[in-house]
Formats: sequence, structure tokens, C-alpha cells
Amino acid sequence: MKRTNFILLALVLLLLILPLILPIPSGLKAPFSGTDNQSQAAIIAAHPDYQPWFEPLWKPPSSEIEGLLFALQAALGSGLLGYYLGLRRGQSQARRQARDRIDAGD
Repeated sequence: MKRTNFILLALVLLLLILPLILPIPSGLKAPFSGTDNQSQAAIIAAHPDYQPWFEPLWKPPSSEIEGLLFALQAALGSGLLGYYLGLRRGQSQARRQARDRIDAGD
């Protein structure tokens, strides 16, 4: 049992460290740049005369606040999804228990 725990711990550490090491050999200037910046650079490289259709209504004052808003959006979405799945599971269990009581003749 101890060997299995050691192997699992090693795999977890590998999964934690590997994403931090992988961008280094590729020589990326900003290894954690978002896909928004990368797509914008690709569009400008492909079509230098491209003009955006619209501008954002509000731009966050810093990238930290933008990251915070993204994290809050993700937390809210996962919370709602978890609530819905838990609710459906509870309803399913209640129906199953009611059906079992009827079948048992209670």
C-alpha cells in the first residue's frame, strides 16, 4: 500500500511541475499569455489591415482584475452546474426510494 501511495504522490507532483517546465524549452517570451493575445497576433499577421467590428464596453484596469473576473465567472458557472447536478441526483434518489417503498408494499 505504501508503494502505491508513493507512486500516486510522484504522479501528482509530475502533473504539478510538468506544465511549468514545458514552456521553457520552446523559447516562448510569455509562456502564460492568453489565447486572446495569441489570436489577435495571428489575425494581425494574416491580415494587417483588419479593423475590429467593435470595442469592449469596459476594459478592466489591470490584468489581475481581468483574471479575477474570469475566476469568479468560472466559480459561478461550476457552482450552478454542481447545484443542478446535485438537485437532479437527489430527485432521482427520491423517486427510486418511493418506487422501492411501493414495490415493498409499505
